[in-house]
Amino acid sequence: MATFFMFGRYDQAALKGMSAKRTDKAHAIITDLGGSVKSEYALLGERDLVLVVELPGVEDAMKASIRLAKLTGIGFSTAQAIPVEEFDKLTADA
Repeated sequence: MATFFMFGRYDQAALKGMSAKRTDKAHAIITDLGGSVKSEYALLGERDLVLVVELPGVEDAMKASIRLAKLTGIGFSTAQAIPVEEFDKLTADA
């Protein structure tokens, strides 16, 4: 499983549809793609929301981003992440 940070920005339409029910539907999208939501936070500043999810791969992250945007109207910017321990191993040989 790969870890992804999904940063979201609300527009007016996305704000109108906010609800716990929609959040549950968003979680189901991640689960249906074989993943899980590890944590999620509302933010102040440039971004409004961040989801930390585990998904099988990049293709699934792309599908999640598109499906979540269709469901919520929230635009997502997604970045793959690796634990620092793995990063240290990768850079040791560089």
